[in-house]
Amino acid sequence: MLNKTEFYARFQNVSDIEQSLIDQVNTIIQNVKKNQDKALFDYNKQFDGVELSQLEVPQADIEASLTQISPELREALTQSFENIKAFQERIKHEDVIGEYTSEIYNPLESVGIYVPGGKAAYPSTVLMTATLAKVAGVKEIIAVTPPQAEGIKPSILAACKIAGVDRIFQVGGAQSIAALAFGTETVPKVDKIVGPGNQFVALAKQLLYGYVGIDQIAGPSEIMIIADETSRPEFIVQDILAQAEHDERARTFLLSTSQSLLEEVEALLPEAINNAPRKAIIEPSVRDFHYPILTESIEDNIEIANYVAPEHLSIQTKEPDYYINKIKYAGAMFLGSYAPEALGDYNAGPSHVLPTNQTSRFTNGLTVNDFLTSHSVIRYDQHAFNNLAEGAMTIAHEEGLYQHEASVKVRVEQEES
Repeated sequence: MLNKTEFYARFQNVSDIEQSLIDQVNTIIQNVKKNQDKALFDYNKQFDGVELSQLEVPQADIEASLTQISPELREALTQSFENIKAFQERIKHEDVIGEYTSEIYNPLESVGIYVPGGKAAYPSTVLMTATLAKVAGVKEIIAVTPPQAEGIKPSILAACKIAGVDRIFQVGGAQSIAALAFGTETVPKVDKIVGPGNQFVALAKQLLYGYVGIDQIAGPSEIMIIADETSRPEFIVQDILAQAEHDERARTFLLSTSQSLLEEVEALLPEAINNAPRKAIIEPSVRDFHYPILTESIEDNIEIANYVAPEHLSIQTKEPDYYINKIKYAGAMFLGSYAPEALGDYNAGPSHVLPTNQTSRFTNGLTVNDFLTSHSVIRYDQHAFNNLAEGAMTIAHEEGLYQHEASVKVRVEQEES
């Protein structure tokens, strides 16, 4: 158990992405840029142990996937899609038309979606990315996911079908990001790449930003739970494990002014971990990246939350609404004991692609608006021009940009003549 000072000291020494991998990732990128499909086939064999005859998943396999999953799963995926679609339609930017100035929005032409496939299959990631692009009106949605010896899971293909993905390619890691950024003989170049991935994926996105747009550079997944004496320890334990099972580096933070609550949760954790099917992943995560923090006040909770700016912030206190306007930085907030982060992962509506590693201090979770570009439109008649001309000339003259000044002045003189 840590106090606030001890937590800050320990947390500041935790690294997120191993920058030592950067040379390896850059080598992969350059190989894909030069050798294209051949490099992708080679990496599939080297990294995933899978030899393929073709990279693209046949459309017939995508169509058939809906009959290869259970009716219950198909219904759950469809429900999730509809909830996500409805939420994103509500928050989508619309054109703003003014008398003299306007803002016009247009969808991206093409988007690449990275669907992780290392430690688990994530049809939810398909829905939480492709649905947003579809609502935005993106013309071509491409999915990439690591190849599997037995083929891509039908649940992934079904989610792609439901969400409106156009093409799917069996390639993962940094090599798939490079393929989407540059294009190969088979994989099309896209305008933007979204979706979470491992450190190789994150570094590839970082290195290729500029050649292609990206959503974010994702670090380890994380949850912060703020609890008090009214919280349910058994709920909190499972929420911690749910986050930890993502990755050995996943971070979990538990803040409370109640020492007895913290002690009870920590006492329950070992047995829960021991009984967890994904114990091999959860155990190192909790051992190395779990932070139980005894705070002195609610103000301490707020201060630490805004400092960490967690990907997920679960507030399971007697009055969770108190925190809404006090917390400025979080990927997503989950209020109350019956709003577990798992609902956000699957079917609440907002995307589960969220900023990590304190980046919610300057960015936000993925939304439909990340698949739109905008440009301003400026239209002035002579009368409106006259209201701004003098000010524009004054600023241009101060900056020493005399042709800017002349560009305005010639119009003033034209009117006077």
